[in-house]
Amino acid sequence: MSIMVKRIFTVFLLLVPGAFLSSQGNASSELLSGFKDKEGTISIAGGTAHIPVMNDAARNIMTFNPRIRITVEGGGSGIGVQKVGEGLVDIGNTGRALSQDEITRYGLISFPFAIDGIAVAVHPENPVAALSSQQIRNIFAGQVTNWKDVGGADAPIHLFSRDEASGTREVFWEKLLNKGPVAANANIVPSNGAMKAAISQDRNAIGYVGIGHVDQTVKAVTLDGVKPTQESAMNGTYSVVRKLYMNTKGEPTPLVKTFLDYVMSPEGAEIIKKYGYIPLGQP
Repeated sequence: MSIMVKRIFTVFLLLVPGAFLSSQGNASSELLSGFKDKEGTISIAGGTAHIPVMNDAARNIMTFNPRIRITVEGGGSGIGVQKVGEGLVDIGNTGRALSQDEITRYGLISFPFAIDGIAVAVHPENPVAALSSQQIRNIFAGQVTNWKDVGGADAPIHLFSRDEASGTREVFWEKLLNKGPVAANANIVPSNGAMKAAISQDRNAIGYVGIGHVDQTVKAVTLDGVKPTQESAMNGTYSVVRKLYMNTKGEPTPLVKTFLDYVMSPEGAEIIKKYGYIPLGQP
């Protein structure tokens, strides 16, 4: 029997100097002063959760110094590792820690900059607002296929997951599914944005997104009595969490190092918080 698989493809994002207004207003000359006498290009690819932060940082930098060109591409954590490891980009973003094999094979160095939680998400009109970890494992394994079996309407559950290149999927699979099975008929989407779009258009859908991506278009499900918020992720009461990383092949070049420092600066922390993530080292 053939399996219908839904795929929505990522969009390549090319940032051009002057194309956007700085998300921070007039970017701080003090924090951006490291870019003053620099020029060149920075290419970034990988985890889709990182894209809003990378875009805003790039906009500020290129507005301050148009001699610097920065491109941002998604593709998932696996693509980030592959592209930076093969020297195709300067920074490969991942929503998970690198494996020892990846570090050894490519000579990668990691720069963690934020913490993100991963929330189970359903359509806002779905009456189900809370599930247990076991119920979620049963749903994703295909053992529970009707919402009425978990307190919802008599309707089929439409399952959405991410592809194996996704750091979001890997953390969700390890920390919530306990590396258990995912039903073969799950619809596969390639990004947090695509997941939100799919769930928002399907009243019977269930999937998962980074907490920073939860808005009025999807509803985050309470897990084992704990609401998935950045506060609960930060204080440890919500356990499905991960770090977000920027990775380079060997030591970064001076221009790339200045970019990494900017993302982890106080202004970078404001960008990180703007998108619902927790800056590392910030209160």
